[in-house]
Amino acid sequence: MRFFMVVHASSETAAKVATEAAGWLRSAGHAVDVAAHADAELAPDVVEMVSRADLVVSLGGDGTMLRAVETASPFSVPVLGVNLGTLGYLTAVEPHHLHAALESFVSGSYALEIRTTLEVAITGAVSTGVGGIDDPDPGRRVVFPAALNEAVLERSVPGHTVRIGVSIAGARFASYAADGLLVCSASGSTAYNLSARGPILSPRLDAVVVTPVSPHMLFDRALVLGPDENVDLEVLDPRPAVLVVDGIRVGTLGPGSRVEVAVGPHPARLVSVAARDFHGILKAKFHLADR
Repeated sequence: MRFFMVVHASSETAAKVATEAAGWLRSAGHAVDVAAHADAELAPDVVEMVSRADLVVSLGGDGTMLRAVETASPFSVPVLGVNLGTLGYLTAVEPHHLHAALESFVSGSYALEIRTTLEVAITGAVSTGVGGIDDPDPGRRVVFPAALNEAVLERSVPGHTVRIGVSIAGARFASYAADGLLVCSASGSTAYNLSARGPILSPRLDAVVVTPVSPHMLFDRALVLGPDENVDLEVLDPRPAVLVVDGIRVGTLGPGSRVEVAVGPHPARLVSVAARDFHGILKAKFHLADR
């Protein structure tokens, strides 16, 4: 088998765990590639290696997991998350259980959790500066095919709102004045959406959530939509908005630019070697005691 390990660049513990796991896998006759990331998109040569892997192992927190999933999902490669951050919603095993988890994968004793991802398409000029795409062509379309958590349009000028027109399933719904607006998957409902007081969804749901961030209007409710109800966001005058996809700043979009969000064609495949207790994770995260 061929394994690929994505390791958070600033974590010495992640590097140590990866080295030990890679050594064991190679001694058992498996091929292993390892790459570090620093909270940005993975390099093209890394993507090519991921495409040939039987399993991608993410060593870090949920941010590392997002980078691994968005790279592996278009190739239908499963991902095993090793938690080296705080208590994670996405990672499946703790470092001391990694050896056993890899043995289970090699023997076929594992399950796959299929998670909805989002396809995020931008139409319009994008100004980035550093760390994204720079495209002055207002008619060009750029697509992010497999975001696991969310796409966020947020204000670019401190102290001022951004205005965003929202269409659902092709029909105009409303114009929002807010600090931002996010569209998330069920998996992403425990990320930024949670901080914005949006609903918590079971990750098993094939649904999309639209949540305003600090809206300056009477209607402040989140919307839970079906998988076929695509969401179209348009940046309205007078100010631009910043687009962030799964924690990566894509760039600044001017008025008239659009962001289309739909359930993506490449679901995430998360490896689980034991039943993942989502509600137990919630209880632990929020210190919910039985009464």
